[in-house]
Amino acid sequence: MTVDFANRASRERVLRQAAAGLGLRRGRNLLGLALSFGLCCLPAFGQSQQPPPAPQTQSSRADVPEAAPSVDAGLSDQKSPGTISGIIVDETGAAVIGTHVKLSRGDISKFQEALSGETGQFIFTNITPGDFQITIAADGFTTQTVSGTLHAGENFVAPQIKLAIAPNVTVVKVSLTKTEAAEAQIKLEEKQRVLGFMPNFYVNYDPNPIPLDAKQKFELAWKTTVNPVSFAIVGAIAGIQQADNSFSGYGQGAQGYGKRYGAGYADFVTGTFIGSAFLPSVLKQDPRYFYKGTGSTRSRVLYAIANAVICKGDNGHWQPNYSNILGSLAAGGISNAYYPSADRGAGLTFENALIGIGATAGANILQEFIVRKLTPHLPAHDPAKP
Repeated sequence: MTVDFANRASRERVLRQAAAGLGLRRGRNLLGLALSFGLCCLPAFGQSQQPPPAPQTQSSRADVPEAAPSVDAGLSDQKSPGTISGIIVDETGAAVIGTHVKLSRGDISKFQEALSGETGQFIFTNITPGDFQITIAADGFTTQTVSGTLHAGENFVAPQIKLAIAPNVTVVKVSLTKTEAAEAQIKLEEKQRVLGFMPNFYVNYDPNPIPLDAKQKFELAWKTTVNPVSFAIVGAIAGIQQADNSFSGYGQGAQGYGKRYGAGYADFVTGTFIGSAFLPSVLKQDPRYFYKGTGSTRSRVLYAIANAVICKGDNGHWQPNYSNILGSLAAGGISNAYYPSADRGAGLTFENALIGIGATAGANILQEFIVRKLTPHLPAHDPAKP
């Protein structure tokens, strides 16, 4: 779609559609909701454009000084991060699922956490070289620790960790079920709050993700839609839309604001439950974004963009993200029941769905490069194999 942004009316129409399209897929996390807020703010800024920078004259190669070798070149290899991994089993050799693993280095007040996956494996990546200690704790078993030194660029694999039954324990539950392990993983995800307050539930940093069952998908959707931050951002978006007279059919005053707020929240709820709970349950797809965190910048950007149209199935295999695509279309179709007549129609529904998918790709890129840095006390670690 080609847009002439010199035309204010055309520009504002596209921005309104972008905000609506973002609303269809806000349910993945609140990042899309915040992006909607930003897009709605754009029409308030002036239309003036900064003049292009003056062309620079090119100097001959002889005029360009050669770059001096970095004095830190010899130190960079000594600081190359490595990985720490291992497998946890019980006394019979069976994998122990959902075991809490804590990695401590230097300052014991700073640590990372992970849960063992279906094979009992855990892994921490991008770890700075140096001394470390791993603490393994599981109900019914004695707590164990593993210490070592990680060298630059090393893939440290701990010897198989065999948990012993705790004293005075007569009945031992060898390991968590998949449902219980997934619930424990969700609890870690619920600690993820951007800037310390904005929930980021739909992003998984664990390299051994455990599929969610239908109940857990609906539970995650419910917690997202009733979060106070969701109400606040929807309210801010409605206020900006009213100030800019977006969706003018709603009118002004308290009644107009209420209609805009109701429409925005309805978009959020339908998009969340249809695209992140109902369809993922029916189609057996995982609605979460699985953080990559490794590789070149190009590979991570392509991975983030691709995840707008592909996803992991509950079987762990990548597949077309029908939940996202169909959820956007379904939520857009439902919105025709309450948006002003000028903002309805099949064309707008498909157009907004495409905008929503593009917005999901943009949010994923932010997840890869920015959001994790803004999330304090992150309990999980960077995955090695998303």
